[in-house]
Amino acid sequence: MATHKVTSTWKENMLLESDNPNGKTLLMETDLAFGGTEQGMNPKALMLSSIGGCTGLDVLSLLKKMRVAIDSFSVVVDGNMTTEHPKYYDKVRIDYYFTGSDLNEEKIKKAVTLSEERYCGVIKMFRSFAEVIITIHINE
Repeated sequence: MATHKVTSTWKENMLLESDNPNGKTLLMETDLAFGGTEQGMNPKALMLSSIGGCTGLDVLSLLKKMRVAIDSFSVVVDGNMTTEHPKYYDKVRIDYYFTGSDLNEEKIKKAVTLSEERYCGVIKMFRSFAEVIITIHINE
């Protein structure tokens, strides 16, 4: 069983530096209204970035194996935050955008579905507490 360990260390004010198992670091902090200084990323928003990264990398890998050439690709993740504490995302929308001259729509949908249902552990974790809505946009 694989495990990951990260350490978040207080730097100053409301700023933390967090490491990653690969040795990279990032800064996290709260909003300006609560003492942040706009040096770091918001921890809850990073959760949305994790979805985009997890599923995006899955889809890119799968499309490469399927020999689907794309010109551009992006994943836009939008989360609806609850208003009461503890605040969390109760609904998440994931929009996949693909552009290219000769895209195979069937293979693209298969890659997204495989990521969503089989490979992306972040989507699976989110589904335990949030509604997850998936939409695919091709050449829009």
